[in-house]
Amino acid sequence: MQEAFKTEDAAAVIGRFGLAKTDPVAVQALDLVVSLYGAQAGNLALTGLATGGVYVAGGVAPKLIEKIKDGTFMQGFLNKEERMQDLLKAMPVQVVVNANVGLLGSAVAAARLAGSSS
Repeated sequence: MQEAFKTEDAAAVIGRFGLAKTDPVAVQALDLVVSLYGAQAGNLALTGLATGGVYVAGGVAPKLIEKIKDGTFMQGFLNKEERMQDLLKAMPVQVVVNANVGLLGSAVAAARLAGSSS
């Protein structure tokens, strides 16, 4: 792992070794990152009262999809006061793996704007 740090992005190295479970420190780091990722997603879900669902998108989620699926993310997501847990459990959580989701959303918004100007 030390050699990989010299030539590669540190986050990518930790992710790769953590997912492969070939380095115990990388495994711990990945557990912590994904747990915090879930906790913050849960905080934002409560702030926005996202009863329609939470969609996790961006560059990190697809790369860590296997770790997200193992329950670490949801454990962090639900780790709130007991009275908030039922609300969070009712919110569907989905990971968006399409790398072009931002462009697709922009295209839909542009099409709507173009249609409303006539």
